[in-house]
Amino acid sequence: MFKSILVPFDGSQGAEAALAKAAELARLCGAELTLLTVYRHHSLLEASMHMVRPDEPADLDDIMRTHAKEVAERGRALAAESGIPAPRAFVKGGPVARTITSFAKEHGNDLTVIGSRGLGSLEGVLLGSVSHKVTSLSETPVLVV
Repeated sequence: MFKSILVPFDGSQGAEAALAKAAELARLCGAELTLLTVYRHHSLLEASMHMVRPDEPADLDDIMRTHAKEVAERGRALAAESGIPAPRAFVKGGPVARTITSFAKEHGNDLTVIGSRGLGSLEGVLLGSVSHKVTSLSETPVLVV
């Protein structure tokens, strides 16, 4: 059935529910499980704030990447606790939905399991959720939990 399952993981309750369902499917299918945490590059507005607060760290991307690594590691630990042998976790920066779908294609994932609501922003409310965008862009099946 499925050989390689991708779980986009942002640490939200929706992502945890998706991870639990993906772990269940992976155990049933004998599939490998991969987690992906995507962080968005900071905006020009956020960058301009450093001109006002020079004592803050200079590179917001480094801060976001570090946080994303912590989130990914937490997801990997949850997957391992649920009985998945050697779950892999990756961190990427970029536009979230496109990064997820391109990662799945590049790594040969044949199923993406994603939470219906994550840690989205106001942009997500106005322009549509990441899960909706992933279902639209993906070339492989997507299970929205």
